[in-house]
Parts: sequence; C-alpha cells; structure tokens
Amino acid sequence: MSARAHGLGRIGIWAGDFDHLPASGVRKAAAAIEDLGYGTLWFPETTGREAMAQASILLSATRRMTVAAGMTDIYARDPVTAAAAQRTLDEAFPGRFLLGLWDSHPSLAEDIRGHRYGPPLATMRSYLDALDTAPFGPPGTATSPHRVLAALSPDMLALAAGRARGATVLGMPVEYTRTARTALGNDALLAITQMCVLSHDPAETADLARTTAAAALPNRRDLLRGLGYENPEALDDRLVDALVARGRAEDIAHRVQEHFDAGADHVSLHLMTTTPDSPSVQHWEQLAMHLPV
Repeated sequence: MSARAHGLGRIGIWAGDFDHLPASGVRKAAAAIEDLGYGTLWFPETTGREAMAQASILLSATRRMTVAAGMTDIYARDPVTAAAAQRTLDEAFPGRFLLGLWDSHPSLAEDIRGHRYGPPLATMRSYLDALDTAPFGPPGTATSPHRVLAALSPDMLALAAGRARGATVLGMPVEYTRTARTALGNDALLAITQMCVLSHDPAETADLARTTAAAALPNRRDLLRGLGYENPEALDDRLVDALVARGRAEDIAHRVQEHFDAGADHVSLHLMTTTPDSPSVQHWEQLAMHLPV
C-alpha cells in the first residue's frame, strides 16, 4: 500500500445512495462494508443529510474503518463551524474521519442555500485560510491536516497538493488519473472514485450506464475534450465505457488496477444500481472477492 494512502486502505466504497436509506439502514450498510474489509467509506453532501451528522452516524456504526465526507459543501457551513465539527469528530474518533471539501455548484449555493457563488479556486483558498485559523473546537484540539479537496481542474488539484493531504477525483476516465497525478506531484494523496455497474450481461445495464455518464457530463465536458473525447455530448459508447466501468466483478477489478497503474493511491467504487433504496451488500461482497480490500 502507498504510504500516501495510509489509513484509507487500497479500496473504498462511495456511498452515493445512502441518503435514500433510513438511518437504521445506513448503520447496517456501513457495518457490512467494514466487515467486508473495505478501508474507507466515502459519501457526498448534496441534498440529503448534513455531512458532519452523517459522518457521526457512520463512525458510530463502525469500529476501525475510515469515514470520509468526500464532498462537504463549503457553502453549507462557515469554516469556523467546519473546523469545530472536524475537531469534534477527531476527538471522538481519533484518526478515522477524513474531511473532503467541495466547491459546490452555483445552483446549490445560490438558489438553494441563498449564498453568492464565488470563483471556485479563490473561494476555496479563502475557506482553507479561515479553516486553518478557526478558534473553536474541543479543549486541547488543534487544526487537523486530515483533509482532501474534491478536485477536477488542474488548478484545484494544485491547491490540494499545497493545502491538503491531497485530492479526490470523482467520475473521470483512467487517462485523467495520470493528469491528476502529474498535477498533484509525487507526495500528495490521489483518491479516485470510479462509477461502476455490476452485471453479468452488460447489455442489460447499458441504459443505467448511459444515464450515469450523462449526469456526470456537465462538469466534465472541457476536461473530457482535453482527453480526446471531441464531442462529449454525443455520449458515444467509448465515452460511456470510459466513465462507467461495467460488467463482472473481474472487469471492474481490472479498471481499478488501471487507476493504480496510472498513479492512484486509493480507489473507491461508486456502485450504481436500479434500486438505490436498497443496500448493495451482495454486490459489495462480489467485488471484495476480486479486489485488494
């Protein structure tokens, strides 16, 4: 295991559907993921549960696994509150909580939260400055370096290398893992999230894979063009397959290895299913049999 991935393990699960489950189901699913040997449980913050409360639920339901709030919206709480929350979780669950900061979307920041959306890079840099100097937290706690930035652009990746442990990159082809490693340099953590669909018959999951790729497209068009996908809007089979790994567990394991070969330290699996309100325990178990969890 890479020293940069210390504490995360090689393979994690990205729990993108946990907001569809009741809290009791979330606890059971988290415990199952840990029992299967996965090193880290990642989750986003969009329109469901508040990230720090969700992290507390997951940390309380597990014993040793790292819990990573992989896309904590910087418009959801001011940096002083974020620092106090992180220090509180660090105190209660030493070394097990990873804070991932996300620069959000204009519609979420302005239309839903009522803030003014600022330039992503400058806004994130200012947020990190305030996070580092925040005065609140439990007695005896200090600023925690245990954070990553959710990053896609080379500029945000460079900021992650300088101001965080590293970066998490969600939903990009293997070619971009090489780009991200170059932008981060050799010392920073690179955690990749791979969207995937598990099936013995890829034809049965073609529509789900295309829908997943289409949802990821808006924030990635320019980056994908830079990788040689000249017309991303067409969503041809080549692009869909590059964004969404699908097939048997062995096929997905092969894609994971490609990310490692391209410079990733850790890969989390964002498993897409047609039943997001049901935990994918059987699928996680199948994948764990073919991966170095």
